[in-house]
Amino acid sequence: MSTTQPASEADSSDPKRRRPGQLETQVVTILVEAAGPLTPGEVRDRLDPTGGLSYSTVVTTLTRLFDKGAVSRQRDGRAYRYGAVRDAAALVAERMSRLLAAEADHTSVLRRFVGTLDERDEQILRTLLGEHPDT
Repeated sequence: MSTTQPASEADSSDPKRRRPGQLETQVVTILVEAAGPLTPGEVRDRLDPTGGLSYSTVVTTLTRLFDKGAVSRQRDGRAYRYGAVRDAAALVAERMSRLLAAEADHTSVLRRFVGTLDERDEQILRTLLGEHPDT
């Protein structure tokens, strides 16, 4: 009997592997910080100057972000140039909202989420909730 893990389990512990949504967040951050819209090649060069990230991965990520309304794009010759519509924090917040909306028991999800926060983040959340009193 083999004790090796299936490839999918082994890959999830790979420190070089990005977390879900991490590449999108990195791409949006690059676009926010850029002086103007960037081509996929320019995004790739800023993301990974060593060239380990494929051009097609960047194009796919930018296309998904465009479909979500997180980036804009404009034709530039045969290619597109992309610009940020929202910042990375808005993208992560939207992802969190979608995940919460997918679960019927919001109370349990939120309780468990708050339970995983460190003291600093829990205090930030309490402060933010205090700024929005019940109406």
